[in-house]
Amino acid sequence: MKQALITSFFILFFIQTGFAQNSRGKIIDSSTGESIPYANIKVNESENLVSNAEGYFTLSEKNSLDETVLTISYLGFVNRQLTVSELKNLDYIIKLTPGIYELSDVAISNIKPNPYEIMANVKANLARNYSTGETASKDMLFYRRSDNFKPTLIDVEINKSTGFTKEALTKVNTNLKTFSNQLISHPPVEFTDILCNYYSVKTKKADKLLFTSKLAVLKATVLKNEGRSSSVDDLEKTAMNMMLQHLDSTKYYRVKSGLFGSRDTISLRKDFNKKKNKGIDIEINNQLTATKSSLNNFLMNTNFLDSKKLDFIKNTDLYDYTYEGTTYTNENEFAYVLSFKPRKSKAKYLGKLYISETDYAILRTDYILDEGEKLSNFNMKFLLGIKVSENVSKGTITYKKRADEDSYYMQYAAIERGNYFYLNRPLKFIELTSSEKDVLALNLKIEANTSNKTEFLNMSRSKTTAAAIEKIKEDNFKFTTIKSYDPTIWKDYNAIEPLQEMKQFKAIN
Repeated sequence: MKQALITSFFILFFIQTGFAQNSRGKIIDSSTGESIPYANIKVNESENLVSNAEGYFTLSEKNSLDETVLTISYLGFVNRQLTVSELKNLDYIIKLTPGIYELSDVAISNIKPNPYEIMANVKANLARNYSTGETASKDMLFYRRSDNFKPTLIDVEINKSTGFTKEALTKVNTNLKTFSNQLISHPPVEFTDILCNYYSVKTKKADKLLFTSKLAVLKATVLKNEGRSSSVDDLEKTAMNMMLQHLDSTKYYRVKSGLFGSRDTISLRKDFNKKKNKGIDIEINNQLTATKSSLNNFLMNTNFLDSKKLDFIKNTDLYDYTYEGTTYTNENEFAYVLSFKPRKSKAKYLGKLYISETDYAILRTDYILDEGEKLSNFNMKFLLGIKVSENVSKGTITYKKRADEDSYYMQYAAIERGNYFYLNRPLKFIELTSSEKDVLALNLKIEANTSNKTEFLNMSRSKTTAAAIEKIKEDNFKFTTIKSYDPTIWKDYNAIEPLQEMKQFKAIN
């Protein structure tokens, strides 16, 4: 009898533990069965989530209880509300029904709207719709970034070395060859996840508006091969250090030309480096400062009022616009749907805009570079051995109206950028001396693609005060480094469900 009670206790314990685990769901189109990416999931009317590009989302442990209420919404579909208990009964698949409406129901009339008049109204209302309000706010943000460096060719050949012994030259060539082969066979990739509270306010000082922001990081992780980076700058430094360790540590050198493009004096002497670094602002190495700067830049570059890259919103003379119809918004109102494509050579993008019929705010845009287009292209391959082009730029950005205000704030963004570069340059390290100089000369040839993806989600937004923000103390933080994806790391928080690329990543020793 006692054994039976103990067994029953453990069965109940594991059942309860199972109920407390994270719930993972998928959102699909009821008519086609296709996944619905970037659908909004409101949890208990207080916190927002979004389905990933594959249609999946994950709830935290505390939000996986049966009574948790989920409200699912997506442009062009009827909103759906259900509990986690109902989600389980549906095998964690949520089907959204496309919205059906008659043109006579739309307030604008049955006459087909002029897309250029709609865009004129969009431009006229940009300042009202997207200016940062003076109301102080606290936003819980989830921010994910992935960086990839994919070389197809790395060829380094040292052709002169007065300061190297034959053995040292053989060693450094061997090290560089091994390093190059590793990069090509196992391209570096890095994933960073940050959950934070972001405080912001505009205050008037001397008749000028001053923007203030503060950041409090709740959790931050980085998934990568320890000791390896996908940053091109860091990879350059690694390659340089491999060569410099064979130079004379008592001498000073100057880099004449090449990949690093520097004419700074370099040395391996510790006292020299300490002296050189004296006076550098310590905040350069502050992780909080770097993260906040990156986040502020991202917010500015995705703001329809401030962004210079999203020219299909302001420079309407460069594009052709087509009225595609109207659709339901998340608030069960109507939005115009416009497609756009380049009309003039300066135009680069094609995509769609979803525009509120009531205030001409852009609720969502999907954009991508037109085939063959590049945002920037520097091609001096034959003269200087350099070619660089930004050949990937695409994204989805959604905005939501602020509570009790006319303006909008960004709720979600998924942005991808990519570059191609080719480099075939000589590089020399020349000793600084009036007598016979040590010289290390090499040829470097590299061809590669780099890319980065950024996802941003405003999970919850609330009002605060300028006085409360003033009192907040910002603390630096460190990333928790992980070697493989672990879903339990975010069990206490809602977060964006990662794609398979991140889930399948495993660090290589």
